Amino acid sequence: MTYIVTGAAGFIGANIVQGLNARGIKDIIAVDELKPADKYRNLADLEIADYLDKSEFIAAFSKGHFGKVNAVFHEGACSDTMETDGQYMMANNYRYSMDLLDICTEHHIPFLYASSAATYGGSDVFKEDRQYEKPLNVYGYSKFLFDQVVRQRLQAKVTTAQVVGFRYFNVYGPRESHKGRMASVAFHHYHQFLEANLVKLFGEYDGYQEGEQKRDFVSVEDVVKVNLFFHDHPEKSGIFNLGTGRAQPFNDVAKSVINSLRKIHGHAELSLTDLVDERLLEYVPFPEALKGKYQSFTQADLTNLRAAGYQEDFLTVEQGVSKYMTWLSDNSDFLAQPM
Repeated sequence: MTYIVTGAAGFIGANIVQGLNARGIKDIIAVDELKPADKYRNLADLEIADYLDKSEFIAAFSKGHFGKVNAVFHEGACSDTMETDGQYMMANNYRYSMDLLDICTEHHIPFLYASSAATYGGSDVFKEDRQYEKPLNVYGYSKFLFDQVVRQRLQAKVTTAQVVGFRYFNVYGPRESHKGRMASVAFHHYHQFLEANLVKLFGEYDGYQEGEQKRDFVSVEDVVKVNLFFHDHPEKSGIFNLGTGRAQPFNDVAKSVINSLRKIHGHAELSLTDLVDERLLEYVPFPEALKGKYQSFTQADLTNLRAAGYQEDFLTVEQGVSKYMTWLSDNSDFLAQPM
């Protein structure tokens, strides 16, 4: 039976392909747009049955070219929160998702898709409820609007199969080297430290001390686990936060990156104060371009996720970043290099 993964050469999509492969599943239709072309590297060590460009996929899918489809994992989107072309963003993220949802509804196919914590934007409460959703940019709005449609259809009971949206918080981990400025803080810190033996963080802003802005950093390993949990429970639908439920400061990420790399090279762990004193960690003024568009605090409310039955523990920053630094070091000649 066939699986479809959109954004399959992207960050989360490629990890979902890997997760399916780990289950012995290879009949996977990978959908993406290979710009940059080097995104192919994310699929090079994985097993798929076919590849289609996103521009030709919708027409083929609507005509039933792929036979019986077990599920669609829709991860493809423009995730650049600094993108200012609203027409492109809405066509790429919203309308394309609508077309996919309509086809899946017509053919009774489970549809699991990527939403985003960017739907909350200016809110300081991160619960899957309309009153807390205040997107700060057109990316967040494109995700928010699609979530609204999904809510309406679920409430009206017009869906014909599982529909699940995941509001990803700050995801980090393997296979994100194509994302440029949108790659995780951990990825950027890894390369900063290799190049300059130094990691940089934002200084004071929005009432937070240097490096103390907090985000809910979640490993892509856990993201895949949650996706597959819901796939295993097709009776469960809805929109769910996907973070750890535990906000940690950027200082924790920087400290974990540096100490993980130091450990790999046989050096002792250092405290945050020592890292600053030894000029391995530096704070820079907060950028003007980000003021008013930046979430200084995010923390997923996992009440609904837990109520749906997902009870696994999530990796902490210290655990997840340590594993990620090992992976980056082991793949430094290929997958870990920026594209």
